[in-house]
Amino acid sequence: MTTPRPASLRLYAAFAGAASPLAPAWLRARVRRGKEDPDRWTERLGRASRPRPEGPLAWLHGVSLGEGLSLLPLAERLRAEGPGAAVLVTSGTLASAQLLGRRLPAGAIHQFAPLDTPGATRRFLDHWRPDLGVFVESDLWPNLILGARARGVRLALVSGKLSDASLAGWRRAPAAARAVLGAFDLLLARDAGSAGRFAALGRRADGLADFKYGAPPLPVDPAALAGARAAIGGRPVLLAASTHPGEDEIILDAFAAVAGSAGPLLIIVPRHPARGEAVERLARARGFATTRRAAGGCLAPAPPGAPAVHVADTVGEMGLWYRLVHLALVGGALAAGGVGGHNPLEPARLGVAFITGPWTPAFPVYDALEAAGATARVAPADLAGWFARAIEGPAALAPMAARARAFVAEGDAAAGDATSRVIAMLR
Repeated sequence: MTTPRPASLRLYAAFAGAASPLAPAWLRARVRRGKEDPDRWTERLGRASRPRPEGPLAWLHGVSLGEGLSLLPLAERLRAEGPGAAVLVTSGTLASAQLLGRRLPAGAIHQFAPLDTPGATRRFLDHWRPDLGVFVESDLWPNLILGARARGVRLALVSGKLSDASLAGWRRAPAAARAVLGAFDLLLARDAGSAGRFAALGRRADGLADFKYGAPPLPVDPAALAGARAAIGGRPVLLAASTHPGEDEIILDAFAAVAGSAGPLLIIVPRHPARGEAVERLARARGFATTRRAAGGCLAPAPPGAPAVHVADTVGEMGLWYRLVHLALVGGALAAGGVGGHNPLEPARLGVAFITGPWTPAFPVYDALEAAGATARVAPADLAGWFARAIEGPAALAPMAARARAFVAEGDAAAGDATSRVIAMLR
């Protein structure tokens, strides 16, 4: 089915085509900066590195790590329940490729998403010939979406997210918005606010579903968990997960204010592992005995009674860290103008007591979690008080953790129903 392209999208395609000859040099420069895989960067030009499996193929796309991981339950169910369908997952970042390569179900294939140029998208679609395409959240590339639609691919947008800023941008090209959003056979908005913004562009949502729900608990290596627990012993443990520049200083200062003589351990997981050495320097500058995971450091670097910091600068081990702690701080929300928070459902699903900073616009679900008494958004000045509470009496936080687990269980059930609707499209 061919969706007519308005003049704005024809002009967009023309500009993208004119820029295509520059794409290889641009990608090679990104390889030198560590932004692309040196062995697979040509996948970004639509040149597949794997053969297409026989039979029907379901293609799932999430641009970055969080979006890609939210598609894992759908990938697993498609492999288990789909009509003999192969599963292709595309993403756009190195971190997502590395983790998805380890976490995808057996038989599923990962490729880097093509650039949204006419040539790259044509080569990608000609090779893979998907029967179903599922996009998550807000990564809406016109050439890729309309090219798939023109080939008769059934398309779904799940956890559809549209911010006020994106709405304003699309309103400057309303015909383009109608063409791109009208290409989807199924559109499930992430929340009521996004659904209203999609409707303002002329595309009513077919329901609400957040695919960050429905995921299984984060995995863990049982041997690594047992070893970590043995190393920690009876120490109180705090976790700062997915931190960003400027947050680590706030967290370390709050920890220093309350560390006392209980010998607590603070684990800091920087959102970008390359920052591990910088975070280690910050901790050492404050006098903490500090170890770093990527450098082979252990979890118990200080004698009993002395506070310590462990920098966990690795990928794919968050399931280990969450299972060790008495209180977790989910980063990305301590500073205004930052990234707007990170996924609170991962600690909730594990029954972990967790808090975050006050600025969480990227995750509206924090409003409902806080209203349910399942978390708290904490100003930087109040962080030390929460740390002290967890160190002195972690059992007092258990009711909050239980409410968080119950909250996420309800959302997981709804996401499971939405997944069934997507699988039905392939059947």
